[in-house]
Amino acid sequence: MQRNLVYLIILLLLLGCSSGDQPPSANYIKLEGRTMGTTYHITYSDGQQRDYQQSIDSLLEIVNLEVSTYIGQSTISRFNQADSTLNLSYDPRTEATEGYSNHHFLANYFKAGEVYEASEGYFDPTIMPLVNYWGFGYTPKKVVGEVDSMAVDSLMEFVGFEKVTLAIKGQDSLLVKAAPGVQLDFSALAKGYGVDAVAGLLTSKGIGHYMVEIGGEVAARGQSPRGGDWKIGINVPREEAGAQDIQTAVPLHNLALATSGNYRNFYEANGQKYSHTISPFTGFPERSILLSASVFAPDCMTADAYATAFMAMGLERAFALASRLPDVEGYFLFNQEDGTLGVRYTEGLRPLFENEGDKQ
Repeated sequence: MQRNLVYLIILLLLLGCSSGDQPPSANYIKLEGRTMGTTYHITYSDGQQRDYQQSIDSLLEIVNLEVSTYIGQSTISRFNQADSTLNLSYDPRTEATEGYSNHHFLANYFKAGEVYEASEGYFDPTIMPLVNYWGFGYTPKKVVGEVDSMAVDSLMEFVGFEKVTLAIKGQDSLLVKAAPGVQLDFSALAKGYGVDAVAGLLTSKGIGHYMVEIGGEVAARGQSPRGGDWKIGINVPREEAGAQDIQTAVPLHNLALATSGNYRNFYEANGQKYSHTISPFTGFPERSILLSASVFAPDCMTADAYATAFMAMGLERAFALASRLPDVEGYFLFNQEDGTLGVRYTEGLRPLFENEGDKQ
């Protein structure tokens, strides 16, 4: 889904529970900037007070040059523009081919395939033509006043992750599409991947206490400046809710958290609401009682991808899958019949929420 247009705000509450062996708060550095059409916020502890902003910005620029559909010469854009085949042994920065693998692109590609299989096709990065049709993609924004069912049906011919294959020929890695109209969209996991990439950079520098957030997707390690776990707030998923309206705040200990929802990124036309979550089975925006899905996982790319998959699946299917997946937990907010907000979460999250009176 076009997640870089989803203005879901997960507030970062730097609250602590205990002092433990927490480094002094004076050692913490806070960085912020823009990437992937949104903002990032990073806090980390470093006794040497090293500033990694330039390194982080350079890393995110390289990631974008491989996975952003908004950059015309990015790897994913060149694949989308190709008639049949793209050679991935190519550096979009220097146009060199030797020794280059587009590993950021491939990491997204392989994770997309994994979640596509696990979700039985509800997560499908080949819905890019449909995302553009409904006005949520990289093409000029437009409101669909009158739906052309025949146009939607024709675009469905290009949907299906099995229509993209990776072939290895000698030194070359070739990405092949079944038809010229097949396109990829990694926006449903790219921000999560960006979080993981930055977290990996900090870890490689010996940083053990950090929080990395890009567009609401978060990874946290170690302890916060106030001691104890980092605490992350999840917004109330209502159109009228403000950025400061928090449904719940949860401690995040050596985990990642991503949230997807339809309550901010939508438009209305002729009395009909259209959300950014597109069903890969119907070609139409998904409508269900599920308002938001928050996913806890060891890495943020996995959490990001499943949050989108769960929104497409709806509450019951999403809860069933989240309950089966190893190392993945789901927290779901939904509309109840009486109009109140319902809460449901997987068993692994019970220790976090059992004292809050949330209903499961």
